[in-house]
Amino acid sequence: MTQHPQDAASLHARHQAVLPSWLSLYYERPLELTHGEGRHVWDAEGNRYLDFFGGILTTMTAHALPEVTKAVSEQAGRIIHTSTLYLSRPMVDLAERIVALSGIPDARVFFTTSGTEANDAALLLATTHRRSNQVLAMRNSYHGRSFSTVGITGNQSWSPTSLSPLQTLYVHGGVRTRGPYAELGDRDYIAACVADLEDMLQQTAGGIAALIAEPVQGVGGFTMPPDGLYAAFREVLARHGILWISDEVQTGWGRTGDHFWGWQAHADNGPPDLLTFAKGIGNGMAIGGVVGRAEVMNSLTANSISTFGGSPVTMAAGLANLTYLLEHDLQGNARRVGGLLIERLRAVTAGLDVVREVRGRGLMIGVELVRPGTDERAPEAASLVVEAARERGLLVGKGGQGGASLRIAPPMTLTVAEAEEGAALLADALQAVQGMLAPS
Repeated sequence: MTQHPQDAASLHARHQAVLPSWLSLYYERPLELTHGEGRHVWDAEGNRYLDFFGGILTTMTAHALPEVTKAVSEQAGRIIHTSTLYLSRPMVDLAERIVALSGIPDARVFFTTSGTEANDAALLLATTHRRSNQVLAMRNSYHGRSFSTVGITGNQSWSPTSLSPLQTLYVHGGVRTRGPYAELGDRDYIAACVADLEDMLQQTAGGIAALIAEPVQGVGGFTMPPDGLYAAFREVLARHGILWISDEVQTGWGRTGDHFWGWQAHADNGPPDLLTFAKGIGNGMAIGGVVGRAEVMNSLTANSISTFGGSPVTMAAGLANLTYLLEHDLQGNARRVGGLLIERLRAVTAGLDVVREVRGRGLMIGVELVRPGTDERAPEAASLVVEAARERGLLVGKGGQGGASLRIAPPMTLTVAEAEEGAALLADALQAVQGMLAPS
């Protein structure tokens, strides 16, 4: 049933009365999304939107994908919950598929309910295995909202406390077009970042447990290093016995188009020691996990379980979703349609001073906004564009330093026609905002 605007305002007031102030909402008039189909969603007022954010990259294949909803319904009709204290056929089935796809030899999988929890588990495993609480992370990174993952997040906007059980050292390289090495060519850029890493390690007391890195920085605004950076880092890490954790929560499952995993753009020295995943694999169901070498995965000596990780219903959803993704070559679709969308966005924004850069890979696209006539990030412009796009029937996200970048990550079944429609809607929104920001 279609609701009136005052109903949304009432729900917003109730939200503010019982939920914490830091639980942020998009839009001046927050949306209540009630249902979706394919690449579209509807709000409680009956408005239809083209979804270019997919629940923060979580609706990976499509809204209301029949194969996933059927798998969830059928499993829920048998048994909803057991915990990891009992054998679970759906959990073993999905673990076998992920082990085979991971590229990691003799791998083991531990399922969680979120990417935050997956990265938390990876940090526990790495620091236990290496007997060290020192961790390398990338500047501008984001790895979750738990106490440990906040402590390794290199994006100030998402790190509310400096207190941490870990000693974190931040490395250059995740943001190609800003920072002290931005003007260098790719080869020299990688060499400079490696030299910085080597220098840091020479001045660090004790052994470092791991480097954790997103192949494409998600919350950071879909920034990425040149291909091969992490392969070059891996050579240095291997000499020191330091583990490599690839945070694939947003880049995994073929979303970048060119590769199934983000780490494969840096694959000269083989797969990571640990790989974390979440978001898209469940297509909205709460699935996360870490997969890694048995030597590292088996290093915990205390007992452990997961009450909700690996639940029969979420595992059934993950299996159905992964099967659909592979059988319909959604990685190939992300490469083809995503490449077209990036080209179209670069074309329609070429004359806009508010747009500094369109970057991305596959269906992970960032549009960095600046104050017209300057190179200063413009978070206010991003907020205005998000609002203007909504008014035109398009949902996009935002992120990056200070929230000055738009984040575009539609479901991976996106069609060419929908890509062209979305690019046109976003171009119109950007033009309107540039007009608002231009000096009078």
